[in-house]
Amino acid sequence: MDTLETPLRWYGERNPSIDPAGIYQVLADLDHPCFITVTREGIGAAAGGFATADGDGLPLLAAAQPLPPERLGSAAFRAAHGVKYAYMAGAMAGGIASADMVVALAREGFLASFGAAGLLPEHIEAALARFAAEIPGLPFAVNLIHSPSEDRLEREAVELFLRHGVRCVEASAYMDLTPHVVRYRLAGLRRDEDGRIAADNRLIAKISRPETAERFMRPAPAALVSALLEQGLVTAEQAELARHLPLADDITVEADSGGHTDRRPLPALLPSILRLRDNVQREYRYAVPIRVGAGGGLGTPVAVAAAFAMGAAYAVTGSVNQSCLESGASTAAKAMLAEAGIADCEMAPAADMFEMGVDLQVLKKGTFFPMRARRLYELYQAYDGLEDIPAADRAKLESQVFRRPLEDVWQECVKYFSRRDPEQLARAADSPKRKMALVFRWYLGMASRWAVVGDADRAMDYQVWCGPAMGSFNDWVTGSYLKTPGNRRVAEVAHHLMRGAAFHTRLNQLRNAGVHVPASAADYRPVPLETSAGMP
Repeated sequence: MDTLETPLRWYGERNPSIDPAGIYQVLADLDHPCFITVTREGIGAAAGGFATADGDGLPLLAAAQPLPPERLGSAAFRAAHGVKYAYMAGAMAGGIASADMVVALAREGFLASFGAAGLLPEHIEAALARFAAEIPGLPFAVNLIHSPSEDRLEREAVELFLRHGVRCVEASAYMDLTPHVVRYRLAGLRRDEDGRIAADNRLIAKISRPETAERFMRPAPAALVSALLEQGLVTAEQAELARHLPLADDITVEADSGGHTDRRPLPALLPSILRLRDNVQREYRYAVPIRVGAGGGLGTPVAVAAAFAMGAAYAVTGSVNQSCLESGASTAAKAMLAEAGIADCEMAPAADMFEMGVDLQVLKKGTFFPMRARRLYELYQAYDGLEDIPAADRAKLESQVFRRPLEDVWQECVKYFSRRDPEQLARAADSPKRKMALVFRWYLGMASRWAVVGDADRAMDYQVWCGPAMGSFNDWVTGSYLKTPGNRRVAEVAHHLMRGAAFHTRLNQLRNAGVHVPASAADYRPVPLETSAGMP
């Protein structure tokens, strides 16, 4: 690199600026090189053109190459999924990651996962029909969530995905592998015209523990493959090909996120999973190495840039998308999210893994849900059935939490599971504790439903999945047009996070070269796309 002793003659589109606003514009012009020079008035920055050494020019302190946001992350991820950016909007159950969200992001070159978990098959099919009609040929993913107590739902979801030719599935909440997720992967295996293994069904596994990650990094377990072959659910060729490639193409390292999470810090978890991936790759020598992305806590450009700097192949966002216009959450829930701070989250029992004591992260500001859900789990642990709950506690539950007799709630459970999964009722027939779990899960499930539909009468019971990224995002956009929930469009948020990540990546390159950038010029600020420097 040129030094102070080597003057620069600069030819380009902008004269060196020493004003902080001008320096910011140079740094934000990501499509052109950036030159930091010494002028007669002080340190200046210039963008565009080219530089040559010349005795009559300006001394050059540092230079940074163009860095449009589409260069961030893994080129292999972009090519495999047919997207412009190494960015993914992760699924949020119950259709919160809505069809509108998937369509909007797909049209802008981003990958998005439809929140199919918890939806009835007809609702999922309606979304798939929309994708076929509105974004034909564009990539999207659909969520497959592991529900230990509802095996039928997972099986039927996979059958639906295969029937409709869904080519990318985001698997989440898995603690162990199931025949269903293995079947989805294997059903897309074949050899192409050149004899190479092709995997038409791409699998993205979202994990937060190394032992779970390793299961998805290795080939499908032989016992599960054999069982699927015996049942006629995969072919002999697919069973053979399964030995030569990992179960998942991509592993999303889920740190301190909303919903199901172990709340691991990303700087501790991501390096461990990357190291594990490298060890598995040395063992199996896959033709296409597994890509590892990062999610959880990514609510600002600085956080996204940090994830890429740590080696993430792609970035995954969640909580911040829930507050956007295209989200399936209600207007009331979006308003709550837009006011959340980084400390306004708490862990609460998860409906789908209630009996196992698994928690998820939710918003605590403005709702009694975390406290009430925790109380339900305490009662579940303490008693063997609804009839064993002390009269005073039962009366409080019926008046404050359920707002109806528990027996009426049970009848609603019977009606619901008779349609959705009758096996649940059969398991509860001779088990009072199981019956109690289903009744308590009614409240947990309805609490998320009330938040989605915006039931004003149950606003204090809203279950809103949320991680600290939401508060970080709100802090970042304060003073900008994105502070107002009505201005938050999911594709604009994605563009700004990625452009901001590229901005801060170039800024760090200059800092590493010894350049001090004024604080007022060193913070990427979102402005509407049509006025943003370098925006398409």
